[in-house]
Amino acid sequence: MENELKVALAQIAPVWLNKEGTITKIKTCIKEAAITGAELIIFGEALLPGYPFWLAFTEGAKWDLKANKEIHAHYVRNAIQVEAGELDPICTLAKENNIAIYLGIMERAKDRGGHSIYCSLVYINEEGEIKSVHRKLQPTYDERLTWAPGDGNGLKVHPLKQFTVGGLNCWENWMPLPRTALYGLGENLHIAVWPGNDHNTKDITRFIARESRSFVISVSSLMKKEDFPKDTPHLSSILEQAPNVMANGGSCIAGPDGEWLVEPVIDKEGLIYHTLDFNRVYEERQNFDVVGHYSRPDVTKLTINRERQSTVEFKD
Repeated sequence: MENELKVALAQIAPVWLNKEGTITKIKTCIKEAAITGAELIIFGEALLPGYPFWLAFTEGAKWDLKANKEIHAHYVRNAIQVEAGELDPICTLAKENNIAIYLGIMERAKDRGGHSIYCSLVYINEEGEIKSVHRKLQPTYDERLTWAPGDGNGLKVHPLKQFTVGGLNCWENWMPLPRTALYGLGENLHIAVWPGNDHNTKDITRFIARESRSFVISVSSLMKKEDFPKDTPHLSSILEQAPNVMANGGSCIAGPDGEWLVEPVIDKEGLIYHTLDFNRVYEERQNFDVVGHYSRPDVTKLTINRERQSTVEFKD
């Protein structure tokens, strides 16, 4: 039915800082979701190849610390360069299985020189085409020690059956103006991706749903001490200060009335399924539509710059 969409939330741990191993795990999830008839699968923030947990445990802000430089270099080597075709196997699976994908990656952006990395949310449609790469606008707190700030180019939405789907990374979901940008584009299915933990998802998921009168899906990853590969640089230094659980999941779904459809799932690895009924969007927008009948663009209006930013511009 065109008004129904079956979604799969991939609450998994990465093969941390190992892009080949993590891609293999992602492909397994896509195949499993497709067998069940899922039409959209979502993976957490920075899942490919993992979140920079070491920053909090290894004096991440200390100048010229050799260990941090070596871990960072390892991280960059395992980041994804989209232009080089490193997501092609995932795109092929999307097309073969007629399934759309939201995937959190660390992007080694060629158009910014290829040495800095961006926390990016990639949308691949059911035809296997990459339709947007949204670079996180503002890395959060210690993330700024290893991630670069993005731009507005990826503030886009996409048609998926009767739905209009868009997404943001982690604390971007707390930023009212990027949310409004997506609302203004007609978003009614909002994807919020996180590195993990229900302390992030348990409040904002329902709030965004109630504010926007949209479905909101939050997807988080998992990470425990045992999830660190043995060949991780300076592993002993990382684990010495790390808690047993760094990311406990908390993936969940709220309906357009702000009530739970799937409450936060804690400490459980695997795929979480639910079927959404688009008609619920129209029902809840009857009395509130944040960019429609309950807005005053003659009084307040948002201007958005979606130009992809670069340090250099060549005119040959």
